[in-house]
Amino acid sequence: MFGGRIFVRRFSSFINKDSALLVPRFEKILGAENVKTTASIREQHSHDESHHPEKQPDMVVMPRSVEQVSAIIKLCNESRVPVVPFGAGSGLEGGVNAVAGGVCFDMMQMNEVVEVNTEDFDCVVKAGVTRKQLNSHLHDTGLFFPVDPGADASVCAMAATCASGTNAVRYGTMRQNVINLEVVLANGDILYTAGKRRRTRKSAAGYNLTSLFVGSEGTLGVITEAIVRLHARPTHISAVACSFPTLHQAVNTVVTILGCCVPVAKIEFMDHRMVIACNKFTHLSLAETPALFLEFSGNTDEEVKHAASFVGNICAENGGSDFKWSHLPEEIDALFKARHDAYFAILSERKLHKISHFENCSNFFSAKNKVFEGKIRILSRLNKISLLL
Repeated sequence: MFGGRIFVRRFSSFINKDSALLVPRFEKILGAENVKTTASIREQHSHDESHHPEKQPDMVVMPRSVEQVSAIIKLCNESRVPVVPFGAGSGLEGGVNAVAGGVCFDMMQMNEVVEVNTEDFDCVVKAGVTRKQLNSHLHDTGLFFPVDPGADASVCAMAATCASGTNAVRYGTMRQNVINLEVVLANGDILYTAGKRRRTRKSAAGYNLTSLFVGSEGTLGVITEAIVRLHARPTHISAVACSFPTLHQAVNTVVTILGCCVPVAKIEFMDHRMVIACNKFTHLSLAETPALFLEFSGNTDEEVKHAASFVGNICAENGGSDFKWSHLPEEIDALFKARHDAYFAILSERKLHKISHFENCSNFFSAKNKVFEGKIRILSRLNKISLLL
């Protein structure tokens, strides 16, 4: 009793007891406004874009510095309370779902682009900086950050998941574009995977800890800062879309193109079911057969036009039809709209209750058989599948 009235705890009664005891200590470090225990906030941080069941954390904390992250994790470690890092919430693997409750770290308030080194083609970003925010910041430098998984994910979360995307064929995945990471380990220690703020492109000294943490999915520590590679922004771009009668012909076309040293920046493939879904969702009129989408970049308009024309001939030799190409930015965006909306297009199909997302890779020259045979094998078990490569 307090003042003749029953004192009611302000946090939900079903919060884990160990986590609840930490609330006052967290508030002392972060301020009460950055420690959230309300059901609505916890629900927002209980899932990503995947089909996995929601799992709410016991609370959500919003740190503003690596020192705060370290202090909170030390307390969690002492009390054996689980920790779940949370970025933009755009993941497809259920990595942010708090399956054991615990403390969710919303990293989006740490959203500073610390420095851009134009002469060294790299930059330093905090955990909450998103891909689009970074490229907007770089707009007047002539540089850009090329890894594009589709969603506007935070750069550090992209490192944690080893994100890829449409530009991977030319610029690589996150593993090829991360130079150094600042990570808070499970005991609260702060680790620099290549030395504090070191930006060397190559080092043979010691273990490659950066590569170890890229793709670790938050299981080894919380990434609070990243030094990433930047690239010269292409001055001229062209894009191609082409339909094919069969999967084999589309894959044969890709193998031929890559063997001809064409300056390809993007290669995307969709099977006929994915094309049908995208036509419905984005109101496109693509031929409802397997399709390839390619983008080329170069130093002159003539260079990219020649690349598009050359690829057009290869497509025709492999049975391609409905060939479309453009060098105008708005038309290029329209050509790739199907690719960027593919996930949500297939999600909108009423016949599908959930999407199981998985990645599989094989050598290009064996893909001709593996793509086709793998699809048939899965079709026989699941009845329906849409393919996006």
